[in-house]
Amino acid sequence: MAVTIRDVARQAQVSVSTVSRALSAPGLVKETTRQRVLDVVAGLGYQPNRAARSLITGRTGNLGIVVPDLENPFYPAVLRGVQTRAGEAGTSVFFCDSREDPQTEAELVRTMAPQVDGVVLCSPLSSEETISELAGLTPLVLINRTAPDVSSVLMDSASGIDQLITHLESLGHKEYVYLGGPTASWSHNRRLQGLRDRAPVLGPFEPNFAGGLAAAEQALNTTATAFIAYNDLMALGILSYLAEQDVKVPHQISVTGFDDILYAAMCSPALTTVAMPTEEAGKVAVDLLAERLDGAPPERRELPTKLVIRASTRKHPMSA
Repeated sequence: MAVTIRDVARQAQVSVSTVSRALSAPGLVKETTRQRVLDVVAGLGYQPNRAARSLITGRTGNLGIVVPDLENPFYPAVLRGVQTRAGEAGTSVFFCDSREDPQTEAELVRTMAPQVDGVVLCSPLSSEETISELAGLTPLVLINRTAPDVSSVLMDSASGIDQLITHLESLGHKEYVYLGGPTASWSHNRRLQGLRDRAPVLGPFEPNFAGGLAAAEQALNTTATAFIAYNDLMALGILSYLAEQDVKVPHQISVTGFDDILYAAMCSPALTTVAMPTEEAGKVAVDLLAERLDGAPPERRELPTKLVIRASTRKHPMSA
């Protein structure tokens, strides 16, 4: 027979209500009592009845996450962080792909709102007005986007671009070009802040392999000796186009990306890029959502980025 909450209470020598509080509102129970309950729960293999717990706490035990494009390896890494932290809290995760469409993004949140305790919006493209409306339906946490009165987790894109340019300049590159992503992207605009008018900007381009092909074609019409791609998927397209044109990387052109997706280390030449703390961002987003559900005010946290130097950049042949 299935273990019940009464079995746990009997063995832990506490009331049923104390067991319930220990599992759903641990701050209301003494730590020694809570630990005794948890030890019994683990020993008996007790699984709380989610429907019953929902009636007690008023929560569903679910959270949602919406990403712009599941085909981009950047976003599954964020999902992994969300799933890991949610699993540690005994929470289920619903995830959706908005296909880079702000209207779909908003509709997905509206649909999920009655079924979840809150939603993580990853790199949302919706307007501030829409985000404010959605935050009135369910608690929100944003990743790589800010909005008034909404918690957010940011990855320091501006610093990442600065690190890339410092690296290229150390190699003797004096002319480089930034191949930009979607103008509505918060990350794109943060990268522009990091540029600080130190390089011309081409684009916008689609943030994918095809976008990289188009970007490379335009960039070859400039005198730049280094191309800075909005993200790694674009950089992979750039490498492919340059190879087709028999342009040697990095001997003639240095190429950099952004995100440090898995393929960045696997392509040839391996890609110099900026590592984004994607999995950590997912975990922090769940933490912030839990804090909001407990009544904490909106909070903004920024996570550092790190330059990863690989074979796609080298010293400019004309430098001293």
